[in-house]
Parts: sequence; structure tokens; C-alpha cells
Amino acid sequence: MVSTLTARYVKIDSGYMGQILEWPEVVTEGSDLEECRASLKDALHEMVLAYRDMGKEPPQEHALFEPLAIHAL
Repeated sequence: MVSTLTARYVKIDSGYMGQILEWPEVVTEGSDLEECRASLKDALHEMVLAYRDMGKEPPQEHALFEPLAIHAL
């Protein structure tokens, strides 16, 4: 089964921080975007394996994410 999850990357002082929005416990950092992306994929894979070992299903949130524009006051 293939699931699609949403990765969020934020520029920080030491590089980038990455997080899976639907699974907030999956978070990592990297010195650049590519390193962060690779690390996040690895962290996600390890979390899936850990959940399997515990007999748990990974969270499957059925949510819609969309950007909303606001105008400064």
C-alpha cells in the first residue's frame, strides 16, 4: 500500500528542519534541503517499521491542506 504524506521544510539557522504534517512525531534536520529530505524519508521509514513492530498502524489522517491568503491590517 502506498500512502501520500505531506512534508514541510523550514529554513533554520543550522540548515533545514523537516516534518511530516500528518505524523508530527516524524521530524528531522539537515544542513541543506537535500540532506533534510533524505533524513526525513529515513525517519519516516524507521517510524513505520517501529509501528509495525508494535502492531500499530501508522496514523492516516484524512485532511485537506490548503493555503489561505491574509491581508495585513
